[in-house]
Amino acid sequence: MTAPRIFFYVQHLLGIGHIARASRIADALVKDGFDVSVVTGGLPVPGFPGDGVKTVALPAVVASNAGFSGLADAHGRPADENFLAARRALLLDAFRAARPDVVIIEAFPFGRRQMRFELLPLLAAIDKTEPRPKLLSSVRDILQENRKAGRDAETVALVKEHFDAVLVHGDPGFVRLEDTFPLTLEIADRLRYTGLVAAPPAPEPTETFDIIASAGGGAVGAALISAAKEAAAMLPDDLRWLLISGPNLPEADYAALSRDAAPNVTLVRFRKDFPSLLRSAKVSISQAGYNTVGDLLRTACRAILIPFVAGGETEQTVRAERLQALDLAEILPETGLTSNHVKEAVKKALAASRRGPVSLDLDGAEKTAGIIRSMIAESLAESKIPVI
Repeated sequence: MTAPRIFFYVQHLLGIGHIARASRIADALVKDGFDVSVVTGGLPVPGFPGDGVKTVALPAVVASNAGFSGLADAHGRPADENFLAARRALLLDAFRAARPDVVIIEAFPFGRRQMRFELLPLLAAIDKTEPRPKLLSSVRDILQENRKAGRDAETVALVKEHFDAVLVHGDPGFVRLEDTFPLTLEIADRLRYTGLVAAPPAPEPTETFDIIASAGGGAVGAALISAAKEAAAMLPDDLRWLLISGPNLPEADYAALSRDAAPNVTLVRFRKDFPSLLRSAKVSISQAGYNTVGDLLRTACRAILIPFVAGGETEQTVRAERLQALDLAEILPETGLTSNHVKEAVKKALAASRRGPVSLDLDGAEKTAGIIRSMIAESLAESKIPVI
């Protein structure tokens, strides 16, 4: 008897949300006794994937623009056919070497169409493998809207032809896949809701800040952090501020933010203990990314959300509006954001009481592991093969 083998593909192109969520799921799978290999295709992110997870790092590609319409290599050069062909070969070799029982592909086919050059060949290789591994799509609860005509039908066709299940990482009482994917009914038999993949409850913080402003990965967060820095100078200087720029903020922008910061302002690129710091903070200022919101929902911290909307992005706006309707957040606009907007929102948040606990299901990583184990057990029961 051997541990079931998981081959988990994740490609982050701009922020770190996809790799962070996948890493939390991979960690839960390892703790549940799975042998997990995570294949990453983006720039390295400190702390992800976590300990105990085998990793295969493909040559990195990133989004060449905020609209995600092109791919570039780690140095910003357009990813040409030779580069992409070499990546594809490495991915297929890694799949064959892993001999997985289950393949998980993060986002695709609901997103990551840019990666079809290697994912469609991977699907073909999976279908030809004997015994064929289970194939699962791992997708967040809210999808990007304003998709081109025909895209949803293409997604449904791929799910029906290749995928055994779609793991929807959300609480259906908060938002359902059909809210942003109109053809959900056609694949309803494949859906498995896992709950939100939030980090486990964090330990008590070793340091205390009143207000924390964070920009996720940082690739597009300079304006948010700059407005927070200026707002700090407009509010009482006994408030302690922590500004987390994100690891991908361009060096020139980070240097500019570092200049003339007030004594009560601390600027860092990354804090591994971010969830712990939120436990004692009074106010959080951030975008409305999946993982940041998950961290916020574990705390009583007042949230000010600035949804990312560049390139026609809609996902963060939908999430922020749902949270605002539940009195779990206030929203500021990304376009035209000013330090005065931030100052007034912080003053309002500081005057409000700490909010109570939420009732949303935040244990999606552990429940994902349980769903996969049940699927394997059902399959093996049919063939009478024991599983540990």
